[in-house]
Formats: sequence, structure tokens, C-alpha cells
Amino acid sequence: MTQAAPIPPIGTQISALAEIAPDEPAVTCDGRTLTRGELDRSTNRLARAYAERGVGVGDYVTMVLPNSIEWIQAAVACWKLGAVPQPLSARLPDAELQGLLDLRPPALLVGREHPKIPSIPVGFIPDSALSDAAVPEAVSPVWKAMGSGGSTGRPKLIEAGGDSRIPPAIGYPLGAQEGDTTFVPVPLTHNTGFTTAAMALIMRHHLVLMSRFEPHEFLRLITDHRVTFMVTVPTIMQRALPAYHADPSSYDLSSIRRLWHLAAPCPPTVKEAWIDLLGPEKIWELYGGTELQALTFISGDQWLTHRGSVGIVVAGEMKVLDDDGNPCPPGVEGEIYMRPNPGSPPTYRYVGSTAKSRDGWDSLGDLGYFDEDGFLYLSDRRVDMFTVGGRNVYPAEIENALSAHPDVLSCLVVGVPHEDLGQVPYALVQAGSALDEQTVQAFLRDRIAGYKVPATVEFVDTPLRDDAGKARRSAVRADVMARLRLPDAG
Repeated sequence: MTQAAPIPPIGTQISALAEIAPDEPAVTCDGRTLTRGELDRSTNRLARAYAERGVGVGDYVTMVLPNSIEWIQAAVACWKLGAVPQPLSARLPDAELQGLLDLRPPALLVGREHPKIPSIPVGFIPDSALSDAAVPEAVSPVWKAMGSGGSTGRPKLIEAGGDSRIPPAIGYPLGAQEGDTTFVPVPLTHNTGFTTAAMALIMRHHLVLMSRFEPHEFLRLITDHRVTFMVTVPTIMQRALPAYHADPSSYDLSSIRRLWHLAAPCPPTVKEAWIDLLGPEKIWELYGGTELQALTFISGDQWLTHRGSVGIVVAGEMKVLDDDGNPCPPGVEGEIYMRPNPGSPPTYRYVGSTAKSRDGWDSLGDLGYFDEDGFLYLSDRRVDMFTVGGRNVYPAEIENALSAHPDVLSCLVVGVPHEDLGQVPYALVQAGSALDEQTVQAFLRDRIAGYKVPATVEFVDTPLRDDAGKARRSAVRADVMARLRLPDAG
């Protein structure tokens, strides 16, 4: 029996593609494109610049950069040295950044100055005297380390369970094909963007990035580059719809073969609008978290017969347990626990935190239930749930109802203290046109129970979630309570 050839590390795979097709476009962002040859040579030189500053195998390199070609070059240079890229948001305040740096001090900080850590600025250009020839092959013991915990104030790192010998076949279960044009409009600092970008680089895709989301530019990039494969989040899907419907003849989305959305619950009205726009066979959803112990998939066709579901388990194992640890029957809500298939290696490691576990099964804090057909439905995160007069309320349910209003661009619901009921819902809404509190409340009364209708609706001018669909709900709640001068009883 012939033994399979070993999988080379990511850096070697990128160099091999540069030899095969040096003039093919590798990555595009903000109107600039690097070919495969240019990406390979520039990252060889950048790797040597990092090595001069002390970066070696297994070292962390913290990248505090916006989506850009520079971001991709920094990650590839890390992989070529056998180092570990750790991307963090360029918008992080210094105190939050320091909390993450303290968990695993990096050998190099890219994009932000620091008094105690070797640093290079945004726009760094290596010395032209450094060679751009191939660097010796190296394997990163961990191929990515994602920062998390900003919404809870408890920072943690989530290290990938495997090293940088990632097979190109990683994209096949997602419907990716060699030669795709892959569009990543979400931040590369989130697992969705990072993993998809890495997949595109080793699958010989043309990777197209957005430095920052803007609805018309999002639609234009799909049209101009004839995007075939993309990942996005519900927030972006929702923001793009009004721009498309205002001028549909300006955009051509027909090239899209597979659109994945993930990272946050998708309001059913938003999902249905995209199914109507592209066709159900093109719209797919994935649930699993950065930790990836297990995954569910659902196609648009399946969703239409299991509306609101995030799909069936396609990798690893999941189960729903009640508060006593007993399995919940179909239709009964509980906490979702998951694990890799028995005998499989761990898919992640936490730094700075420990998983909530029961007998080898981990929880990410999500609540939900399975139906009789094995389809999973999410309710919300346990930490976000609050009670109104003793009745459980899930912000996501109210937000889904709010999102059905055509003038709501984004929304967020938190529970705030109330003398009689314990807590009541408080909604923040970004509207595309003039709305008032009474109109919103009347709209919701036709869709959800009266005790779930927000007692207060506050209108804001800016999006309430970031470009990865994430919301800092606890920080928003603290801000609301401080402005209202409410005591914390939640």
C-alpha cells in the first residue's frame, strides 16, 4: 500500500503555487492586487525581517492590523517562520489589547507600538537588502490563535488544535473549488475571515478583501470580480439589502455559487430575502464556534422546510442537556454541548480560560433544541438571557422580530432592571428612516408576546454590531444603565 505524501505547511504550499502560476492574482484589497509570485517573494523578505527581530518557530506574532494585503503578508510571513499569527482588532483599546498580550506575550507586535515588546508599525517595509529567496521550511505548532472575550471582559486566546500542515481539501466540504474567486468582507481578526482567507490561499483562489464594510462597495466587489465563493455574517447581509434594492440594475450577483453565513444568528426575514435573491441552493449556514469541536450545516433548501434551524450535525457530536445534565427530548430547550468524534485530536486549546465541560463534552454557552428530524435550533446564549417577571426572555428572539421591519438596519436588545418585574427589555435601533418608539412597539406587539416588547426603544446613528456580526452586549448594557443611572440587579 502506497503511503500518502506528507502535507506541507501553509507557507510551503503558497510558495509552490507561486512556482506553478506566478502571475495569477493571489489577493486583492482596496484596488491593489498581488500576484502569487509577488506574495511569495514579499513574504520571504518579510519573514527575514521578522526573524531579525527574534521571531522563530512557535513564537506568537500579534497582528493589530485592519483587513489589508499587509495583513495577509504578515500571516504568511509567520507561517514561513513556523511562528503563530495572532490577529487582534486594530480598534482594540490599549487596556483590552494588554489583557490579551499578557496571556501569551508575543515575540513581535505588528501595527501598534509597545514599550516592552518588539514592534513594527502599520505600513512597515522590510530592508530591500534582505533576500526574497525561499526561506527554510518550518512548521507552526499552532496555525492560528484567535483572541476572544472582549464582550465579557474576560480575555482568552483560542489556539487551533493542529499545526500549519493544513490540507487544501479543507475547503471541499464547504463547496469550495480550485480556482474560485473568494470574497471575505468580514474582519480577518475573526475566525470566519481568518480561516476562509487561509483556505483561499492554499486552494489557488483569488482572495478579495474589504478593508472595511460599506454596502455599495460590497456589492460592487462581487459584481466586478465575479465572486464565486464567499463567507459573510447576518449583519452584513442585512446592511446590504437596502443598497441592492435601491438600484438592483447596478449589481450582478449571479456569479455566486456558494454563500456561507455564520458567526451570529440570522434573522429569518434577512435569510429569506437572500434566498429569494440568489436561490436556496446557494445559501448555506454553518454553526460551530471558533473552537470547532462539532459543526452543523444547512442549505437554503433545507432551511425552507426547517425554518430557523442551523442544520444537522456534519462533524463531531452535539447534544442538548437540561440544567441537571440530562438529555433533552426533541423540541425541549437546553444547553448545547459538543465534542469531536471519539478518537479525534482536540480541535482547540484555551489560553487564559477553561471550557465549561460535562464528562468530556464542552459548552460554548448556547441554548437550543433539536427537532424530531435532527435539525438544531438556537435560542440565544445563556449569558444573554434575562427574566421578565420570572419568564425567560432571549434577546435574539426580539432582535429577529425587530429585523423584520424594513426600516431597521441593526438592533440590539438588553435587559435592564425594573422594580416590579426584575428586568425588562431595552432596545437600541439603528433605523434607515424616521421611526418612533410607539411605531416600533406596535410592530412588535403583532409578532411577540407583550412581556417581550421593549419598554424603551432608543434610536442610534451607528451600527450596533461590528463587521463580523459581533455585539458587545454586556458593554452596551453597562452603558445604558450608567446613562439611566440604574442599579445593577441583573
